[in-house]
Amino acid sequence: MDFTKVIRTIPDFPEKGIMFRDTTTLFQDGEAFSAAIDAICERLEGIDFDLVSGPEARGFVFGTPVAYKMKKGFITARKPGKLPYKTLSKSYDLEYGSATLQIHEDGIKPGQKVVIVDDLLATGGTCKALCELIEQCGGIVAAIVFFIELEGLKGREALKGYDIISMVRY
Repeated sequence: MDFTKVIRTIPDFPEKGIMFRDTTTLFQDGEAFSAAIDAICERLEGIDFDLVSGPEARGFVFGTPVAYKMKKGFITARKPGKLPYKTLSKSYDLEYGSATLQIHEDGIKPGQKVVIVDDLLATGGTCKALCELIEQCGGIVAAIVFFIELEGLKGREALKGYDIISMVRY
């Protein structure tokens, strides 16, 4: 399936000069969304892992159905103040700002292999922070899957050394 046909591009969002790749149109199309999850799962076949993790919010949308379909647990990565138990935190820079990500300190056991699933690779800051949190718990990042990769922003450079899979590239 050509997923670019169900991804809407919105110019100048959230600020001037940014071409926002909107996956909500993909989510609204049941056949396309199902095909996207199936395609991600197919790319993960043969990779040894125990858990899936994704940053809120679109990482949840892509990651939880992947975890469900592959019979893996899911680790939420959230903004500060959203998780009820003891957390580990990592701050990072975004394409147009900065943020902090948290996971539960006991969510990943030492030696567990984690696949990160997210909607978009831009500068790589969010995913790099999540990789560092996983590794701080003693986990191993087995692979990182992005539905969309914005190649011009060179996010792969921030994630050197990790196995990166992208489904659609702009």
